[in-house]
Amino acid sequence: MSSAVRLIRNHRLTQAVDYAYGAAVDAPVRSLWLAGACPLDAEGRTVAVGDHEGQAHQVMRNLIAVLEGEGAALTDLVRTTVYVASAEQSDLVKVWEVYRSYLGSHDVPSTLLGVSVLGYADQLVEVEAVAVLSSTGPEGGREGAQSAASRASSFA
Repeated sequence: MSSAVRLIRNHRLTQAVDYAYGAAVDAPVRSLWLAGACPLDAEGRTVAVGDHEGQAHQVMRNLIAVLEGEGAALTDLVRTTVYVASAEQSDLVKVWEVYRSYLGSHDVPSTLLGVSVLGYADQLVEVEAVAVLSSTGPEGGREGAQSAASRASSFA
């Protein structure tokens, strides 16, 4: 089943960005509004302390787990916000590169922000997201979940 999400591009705006300018859904849908995925392991410990890229991988694995639990995939995302606790643009770029590696060609509209602090001890990265699934059946969004799971396992 294909995603209910159609990414929006505009020829009047630069094509040099690696994300779409918007997303549209033109069908009956089910929406998922996800809290920020954090770099926590199954025991609630912050992983990869001091390592922006390591935390970004854990955040994306956690985001995929939440999506898959609802029969969704990264390709069902319509909006994300990526938070990086750093004043260094190079740290933001590192996190963005990890984030984009999981999304593949689904260049969902996103905002990347440098912030001074995040909620958990030693936390450097967080990604919040909105996903939309076609409401045509209980399997909506599962096709893309396999490719997301494959990408996640290649980074594990």
